[in-house]
Amino acid sequence: MILPDFLQLGIRKEINHTLKSLGLVQPTPIQERTIPAVLEGKDVIAKAQTGTGKTLAFVLPILEKIDVNRSDVQALILTPTRELAQQISKEIKKMIENLEGVNVLAVYGGQDVAHQLKKLKGAQHIVVATPGRLLDHIRRETIDLSTVEMLVLDEADQMLHMGFLPEVDDIIHETYSTRQTMLFSATMPKEIQSLAKKYMTEPELIEVKAKKVTVEEIKQVVIETTDRRKQATLFHLIEEQRPFLAIIFCRTKIRAKKLYDALVANGYEADELHGDLTQAKREKAMKRFREAKTQFLVATDVAARGLDVEGVTHVFNYDIPHDVESYVHRIGRTGRAGGDGIAFTLVAPKDLDFLRMIEIGINQTLEKQVIKGVSIPDREDYQQERNEQIRKSRPRGPEARGNDRRRGNESSTRRNSDHRRSESKSGSGGRGRRNSR
Repeated sequence: MILPDFLQLGIRKEINHTLKSLGLVQPTPIQERTIPAVLEGKDVIAKAQTGTGKTLAFVLPILEKIDVNRSDVQALILTPTRELAQQISKEIKKMIENLEGVNVLAVYGGQDVAHQLKKLKGAQHIVVATPGRLLDHIRRETIDLSTVEMLVLDEADQMLHMGFLPEVDDIIHETYSTRQTMLFSATMPKEIQSLAKKYMTEPELIEVKAKKVTVEEIKQVVIETTDRRKQATLFHLIEEQRPFLAIIFCRTKIRAKKLYDALVANGYEADELHGDLTQAKREKAMKRFREAKTQFLVATDVAARGLDVEGVTHVFNYDIPHDVESYVHRIGRTGRAGGDGIAFTLVAPKDLDFLRMIEIGINQTLEKQVIKGVSIPDREDYQQERNEQIRKSRPRGPEARGNDRRRGNESSTRRNSDHRRSESKSGSGGRGRRNSR
């Protein structure tokens, strides 16, 4: 079967030339199915795993439909994090190298508001934004969304997890119901389905199915260890694997900072990426990592959302993620665009329930390894000791498990609330008046 190229999908030759210069000759499955539907003006719900090329699936048809003779905002792309907003705006800027008159602006928290205000006064055809900062501009009346003809909700499930759906609702109400809406999400929780039903008209459902949830090219290995031996185990793996570029995921900002300090103290070229850093420091860290000036990036899940860096050969889950989606997103930072990659997950006895949940979620049994004398003690009686540690780490009964779940839910709620407060200092505003759906 002859696969179509971008020209056959309706993408103009100037953009096709740019794609070829970047080594992109044939569209991915999600691009092949989404681009024609968007060009036809249909609402689209696209479900695809990370690393499938979904960004270009909506960017390319949007660029085809932009009218450069108009100076108003014609396309709005909403993302859950500033890093993803930056990533998408950079992709768009690459694509418009051979186009004249198309302008794009990224709007997110941590930027100088006065600078954004100045930019918004000019012609901005495409705005890529996080919900909090965009609502701030709406309340200031410094942006008019009544002219938006194309709306993209990217990583909608992550916006749900981070508590942004009320803000998304308010923003959509600032647009007219005649707009074209595109929703991209790795999963489809009932809240996202309700959002689609409320705001979309006969959407075309596009799902790129894979035999396995995780990317085929990524080798996945579990290293059995203990909390006390995690750091030594990580350093051993680094010396053994010799990564070109590696991302190391930690569960909290405090743990990321502590590990970053340890890496630097041991002579490794490393940077950190988490919510406690200023935007300038985060951008500097990302720039150094993209340019391979640093070899290791220690990151939290929220800070690394949407991170797409060529050449990442290794991902280390220093702390195991507590849900399947985060695991898939983390390991998807390597093995990009069909390249090979390897992901190591360090698992202590208390992490085994999370490991089982991930294996069930991705429908795979992951390879298990131990490094005697490093990840575990080199003793004959250690297995008996580990079994005892596993037994002690387990809840005693249904009531204990219920308490753990409640604590987890409370913690998640606090994280969502903290993130939303950091994204926008403005109070909650009333709904707009334009959307009639």
